[in-house]
Amino acid sequence: MSEKKKVSLLEGFKAFLTRGNVIDLAVAVVIGAAFTQIVNAFVKGVINPLVGAFGTKDLESYSSCLKGPCVTDPKTGEATEGIRILWGSVLSAALSFLITAAVVYFLLILPMSRYLAKRAAMQAAKDGVQETLEVSELEVLKEIRDALVAQRGGPTG
Repeated sequence: MSEKKKVSLLEGFKAFLTRGNVIDLAVAVVIGAAFTQIVNAFVKGVINPLVGAFGTKDLESYSSCLKGPCVTDPKTGEATEGIRILWGSVLSAALSFLITAAVVYFLLILPMSRYLAKRAAMQAAKDGVQETLEVSELEVLKEIRDALVAQRGGPTG
């Protein structure tokens, strides 16, 4: 019995892996990771220096001191005194997210939704034509029935 259970578990796992959804998801994760690297490079290479041109530093190095004076060790770059809030890195991550979301929306979601809307409209038009054909066929059949009934001299329905 346990041998049969092992075989069915392996068959189920194999069926799970060979379904198209799993492979599509794996491809999406790999492409998403590569795309994230591109967006992060864009933010660090273009956006951060532009913000730095208006300010005094790179965007990720903006910070505030929450408690006491913030003293930083020049060798390690870590705070030795005070509590440092690194709000510049949070702002940089938020910009990365917004850029990623905008690119995904405008390059993937919007064109796909337009395509699907056109496809649905074409299908609806096709269904409308089919329905019209069915109605006209029904009308022709009714006329044939009425003509046959009239030839026999019976009552019309």
